[in-house]
Parts: sequence; structure tokens; C-alpha cells
Amino acid sequence: MEKLVEAFARHVAAQNDAVRQGDAKTANKQAKKVNETFDKLCAHGNVGRDALAALFIHQRMDVRVKAAAFLLRHRTDEAKAVLTEAARGQDLVSFAASEALKRWAEGTWALDPE
Repeated sequence: MEKLVEAFARHVAAQNDAVRQGDAKTANKQAKKVNETFDKLCAHGNVGRDALAALFIHQRMDVRVKAAAFLLRHRTDEAKAVLTEAARGQDLVSFAASEALKRWAEGTWALDPE
């Protein structure tokens, strides 16, 4: 499980670094790996989701935000706290956090349906 969580964080970081560099091809490749890794964690049920919650305190805000966005249904209060904190900023990660919260409030969020 730990290796999957580390892979998730690594792919999120690589995706966001590629976005900042204007490399859409690499960003899309890494986004696919993020989703695949999340699916592998979810294959372990709530144990996999709980393992991903360890990233709520990751050193990179973008990694914390991505984990929180994926875990809104499973760890709602904790995920919302991470996203709310991140949304206070003025960068792309802050925007992503505010959008995740907005979709959650609208009832249109669907990253990890039951």
C-alpha cells in the first residue's frame, strides 16, 4: 500500500510540474498514472483509501489537494479541511482546491463514487 501511495504522490507532482512547464503531453500521461494508481488503491477498498489519506500532510500542497479531492466522499471532513486551506491561495493549486469544493457542494463531484 505504501508504494502505491508514494506512486500517487510522485505522479501528482510530475503532472503538476509538467503543467507548469507547459508540457501537456507529459501532464496528461502523469494524470492517467494518478488515476490508475488511485484505482489500484481503491481495489483494496477503504484500506487503500485510508492509506492515501496519509498524503493530507505531504510537503507539497498539490499532492495534498489531489489526495483530498479524491477522498472527499470517504474522508469528507479531513478532505474539506485540506481543500479549504489550499483554496485560500492565489495559484493553480488553490483554484483546483476551490473547484473541488464547489463541485462537492453542487453534488456533481464524482472522483470516487460508491
